[in-house]
Amino acid sequence: MKRKSLHIIIIGGGSVGFTLAKLLSYEQHNIVLIEIDAELAQRAAESLDAQIIHNSGTSFSALKQAGIDHADMVVAVTNSDEINMLSVIMAKQYGVSKTIARVKNSEFLLEDAPINAKKFGIDLIIHPESEAAKGTVSLLRQSAATDVLEFANGRILLVGIQLDDHAPFLGKPLAKLSEEFSEFDFRTIAIQRKDITRIPRGDDIFMANDRIFVILPRPHMPELLRATGKENVKIENIMILGGGQTGYLIAKELEQSYNVKIIESDVDTSTELAEHLRRALVIRGDGKDMNLLALEGIIDMDAFIAVTGDDETNIISSLMAKHLQVPKIISLINKPDYTPIIPTIGINAFISKQLITVNSILKFIRRGSVVSVASIPGISAEAIELIPNENAPITRQPVAKVHFPKHAILGAVMRDNEVFIPVGNSQIQAGDKVVLFALPSAIHQVEKLFE
Repeated sequence: MKRKSLHIIIIGGGSVGFTLAKLLSYEQHNIVLIEIDAELAQRAAESLDAQIIHNSGTSFSALKQAGIDHADMVVAVTNSDEINMLSVIMAKQYGVSKTIARVKNSEFLLEDAPINAKKFGIDLIIHPESEAAKGTVSLLRQSAATDVLEFANGRILLVGIQLDDHAPFLGKPLAKLSEEFSEFDFRTIAIQRKDITRIPRGDDIFMANDRIFVILPRPHMPELLRATGKENVKIENIMILGGGQTGYLIAKELEQSYNVKIIESDVDTSTELAEHLRRALVIRGDGKDMNLLALEGIIDMDAFIAVTGDDETNIISSLMAKHLQVPKIISLINKPDYTPIIPTIGINAFISKQLITVNSILKFIRRGSVVSVASIPGISAEAIELIPNENAPITRQPVAKVHFPKHAILGAVMRDNEVFIPVGNSQIQAGDKVVLFALPSAIHQVEKLFE
């Protein structure tokens, strides 16, 4: 059965809207992008397989031109909460069945707020700062990893690890690694070498500085760390740079279990932090000031988290922390142009609010056989969790005989709460939770196998 092509209107052509339009156009949906900024609209027109309208997302004429009368979905991701909320409320009045809005103000999430999703029938409101905070805390608790994504209700992990030059994995074909490390189940599903992502085959080998992505059952995480020569650092003392919404939410989550210092340059924000945080120590100052960081004991920190609103400040301060040999460094990076260089300059891990937002929207759009979808900053592929339908093509024969796309790879399967790594004679069954990795060009083919 051929999947229906959706008519999707995206309002906002910044990094989120642009990335979303690009990924959805790969899947042959009919995309219309509305952007009021002339430069962003021109960039989109030159780069995307989509209709571009240079206008405001709250313009009746623009929405009519975009086909609002027969749209399946409207996604509003401008930098203005007011425009996003008004756009999707208008879309509901036109009868659009599914609407999504990105907001910066967390008050829109409150059930008793005058304007919230429930009152106006908005299907999904995304607050990137909350999602970024959750991602940061998850990374911190798996301190040896550069990336950690959870699937199948947390039973399956996708873990990113940067290989050092002493890693036991180095120089060995992947086909032999499973024999040598047979005491635990795992599958390498991607290798990032410099800025190129590849789906590996059995004769590929690992090299120093590779960033590898491995799928495995959660209980086998310690064995993976030992096999890659890594170990989780015991974390007690944490310094957070940036007291905005993301920094505050991270500090609030961590202050009960760790010694937390949070540095913020703005006087009013510092005062608010001090009033709302119970145990964390709030320091007013410039995070790029090396003397301040030294005075506040950065050399004694187990983790440094840079989440200001400025990418350059986050990168510079993280490099200072690296120079002072802080074991775990996490940086918030939002400009897509920076993502390829971050691993090469030694920052352990980074998060992107833009990519988190895109992931949340894609997960909502692909509901059906798709349970969840996630992208990793700097990686041009997606991890997808699917449940095959009855008599789906992938359930009809062993996986070795399934015509699986070249640019995709099966990772792990959960069946009746048991997780296993599928091999050639494994048979996928309807109802299994299957996690796989795919480049954008292969996603549509993969989904057809599960329908």
